[in-house]
Parts: sequence; structure tokens; C-alpha cells
Amino acid sequence: MTAEMWQERITACYAEHRGRTREEAEMEYLKIAQDLDMYGVNYFLIRNKKGTDLLLGVDALGLHIYEPDNRLTPKCSFPWNEIRNISYSDKEFTIKPLDKKTNVFKFNSSRLRVNKLILQLCIGNHDLFIRRRRLDSLEVQQMRSQAREERARKQVERQRLQREKQLREEAERARDELKRRLIQLQDEAHMANDALLRSEQTADLLAEKAQIAEEEAKLLAQKAAEAETEMQRIKVTAIRGQEERRLMEHKMLEAEMLALKMAEESERRAKEAEQLKQDLQEAKESERRAKHKLLEITSRAVYASPELPSDSMPPDLSFSRENLSFDFKDTDMKRLSMEIEKEKVEYMEKSKHLQEQLNELKTEIESLKMKERETPLDIIHNQNTEQGTSKHSNFKKLTLQSTKSRVAFFEEL
Repeated sequence: MTAEMWQERITACYAEHRGRTREEAEMEYLKIAQDLDMYGVNYFLIRNKKGTDLLLGVDALGLHIYEPDNRLTPKCSFPWNEIRNISYSDKEFTIKPLDKKTNVFKFNSSRLRVNKLILQLCIGNHDLFIRRRRLDSLEVQQMRSQAREERARKQVERQRLQREKQLREEAERARDELKRRLIQLQDEAHMANDALLRSEQTADLLAEKAQIAEEEAKLLAQKAAEAETEMQRIKVTAIRGQEERRLMEHKMLEAEMLALKMAEESERRAKEAEQLKQDLQEAKESERRAKHKLLEITSRAVYASPELPSDSMPPDLSFSRENLSFDFKDTDMKRLSMEIEKEKVEYMEKSKHLQEQLNELKTEIESLKMKERETPLDIIHNQNTEQGTSKHSNFKKLTLQSTKSRVAFFEEL
């Protein structure tokens, strides 16, 4: 994943574990990290008697020997329960196995201070290894019971604080809601006052407009009476002109209808003539093809049986000109439709094949991108995962070997 993808995933995981204490988070982290292959292993550059560069790994399970380019899979391991003593002199480090018959295992490091650090780590891990396998003393049991009580007390205190926090948050939300409601009521009161003032002003304006409208109504009534008198006089004079105008309009409408009918009739006749021309052309073409077809069939029949008289022609050859042209046209149409359908099916198959090739190419590009970002340790880890091996399985396999074979293998390196 890219850095942005890691950032998004870490943020989402952090949000999911909200409310945990620092101690709980660290404990959960250690539970996950302890199963990793390189967790808790301290690596040191060493050399055997032949001068071969190797890596010494010290962890809670024992001592492990690695190749410099592979820190995941140890070549040789020494569990703590098989080691009797560990010491160093100058730059030479000595491991004495529990079996006294076994040869002493020796190697060299670069500096004296590195030997001291290796010795301190070995002593500390060995002590912890032995302590984990012993029964707890009374003092340790008391300390653990006190720790459990302390954890229980902290849990109760944390729950009480959580409840108080929730109550405080609810009280704050209620207070904010009351404030919001108060502000809303104040705004509504201001709006009601403004609406009341506007309604009073509107009432005064409407009263003035009503008075003005009453005066205007009187003037309009007077003018309407005068206009009615004038209208009656004009109507009497305009009745005759209207009757004459209606007669003229009626005649004009009749003339327009007649012209439209004639135009439609002419257009229909023109379409019929055009259709007849097309039918005539098709009939001529069909007649020509039928004659040609008839001549071909007749010539083949004469060629096949030249002694057969024309009057004794088989009834299968007696067909009409119209049927021949119709069959010929139907055969051409069927053949053309079949060719179109065949091309359509071929095009769909080619499109599907190209889409499948494009998807395969995308998959190959993605796999190549992932392989380019792999480190040597990632490649080794993937190989171990495919083979079903892990840190614990390798350690179990290597502990089954005898101490003599491990020392011999180390000396050969």
C-alpha cells in the first residue's frame, strides 16, 4: 500500500478503538507483535573460525544463527534449556552446551563492547526463560493479586468517570438545546412584533386606498353611463356593416375550403401516380428477371433431354411470372438478412474476445507493479508462507536436531 493508503487505514483503526487506555492499547499491540518473525530478536554481526560472516540472533527462545541476507529463517538454533554456560574472552564468545560430551561452540565478534552486550542479553533472556517456568513465589502472587485489584479498581473508576462524562455531555447538550430554543423564541417574538407593525401600516394604507377607490368608482360610473349611451348609438349604426362583413367572411371561408380540398386532391393524385410508376418499374424488373430465369431453366431442360418435345414439358416447369419474381425477391431478402445476422454475431464474438484480453493485460500489469515494490525480505517471507513455515515451526524443527550436528554445521560454515 502507498503512504496515503496506510494513513487512511491507521486513522480508521484509531477511530475504532476510541476509549481505551494507554496500557490496554500497548498490551493489545504486544499481543499482535509477538507473533511476527523478527519480533524481539537482536541481531549481531559475527564470524566463525573460518571467517564466514554470519548473524547472531538473541531472543526469548534462545540463540539463532542466520545468513546475512536472510533474517527470517535461522540455519541453526540453541534453545536456552540446552545451554549450560555462556562466556567471552577478549573478542571470542564461548557457548557451553548442557551435554558435557558436546564440543564447545565458539565465534568472534567485531568489538569487546559487542561481546558484553551479547552476554547481558543472553543472561537476561535466560533468566526470564527460567523464571517463566518456575512457580511464582508468595511475594509475586501477592503482587499479582494487588495488580488485579488495582486493575479492577481502575476499571470501576474508569466506568464511573465514563458515566459522569456522559451525564455531563447530556447536560451540556440539554443546556445548548435550551439556549437554542430561547434564541428561537426571541427571534419569533421579534418577527411577530415586526409583523404586527407591518399589519397596522398596511391597514392604514388600505383605508386610504379604499377611500380613493370609492371616489374613482363614482367617476367611473358616470363615465360608464356616458359610454353606454354612445355605445348604443354606435351599435345601431354598425349592425348593417356587421351583417355585410359576415357574408363576405362566409364566402371567403368557402373559397379557402375549396382551395384546400383541391390541393389535397392534387397531392393525393400525385402520390398515386408516383406509386403506380414504382409498381410499374418493379413489375418490369420482375418480368425481366422471370424471363431470364425461364430462359435459363428452358435451356438446361433442352440440354438435359433434347429429344423431349416441347408439349411434353414437366408440370414442375409451368409457373407464372409473378410467382417467380416474388420467390426471387424473398430469397434475396432472406440471404441478405442471414448475412447481416452472421456479421453481427462475428462482431460480438470479436468484441468479447478483445475485452477478455484487456482484462488479462490489466491483471498482469497489477501483478508486475506489486512485484516491483517487493523487498528481499518480502520475497523470503512469501516463500516461507507458501511452504507453511513460521518462526515457531522453524524453531521446533531445529531443536529436534542434535547439538553435535549443529556445531558441525556451524564449523563448516
